[in-house]
Amino acid sequence: MIDAATLATIVLMAASTYLTRVVGYLALRNRCLSPRMHSVLENVPGCVLVSVIAPAFVSDRPADLAALAVTLAAATRLPILPTVLIGIVATGLLRHLSSL
Repeated sequence: MIDAATLATIVLMAASTYLTRVVGYLALRNRCLSPRMHSVLENVPGCVLVSVIAPAFVSDRPADLAALAVTLAAATRLPILPTVLIGIVATGLLRHLSSL
């Protein structure tokens, strides 16, 4: 069963990602944006996604820190979707190996 705090975190991150898109659209729909401002607004939901991995920086579990290093290495070369998938697989695999 999923922990209530984990479920709340997932729901709140999904809601904040969705709301950044909707509120940005509603507030700025009649304005002409510069290319720089348009780029900033496109990347706001990605900043919310970073909050998923940020707690791993303060983890005391070696498997999580190693998975974080693998994910950071992947992020320097790959787009976001493969990076997320590699991070998930690396975390699961390293946690499994550390529990043996």
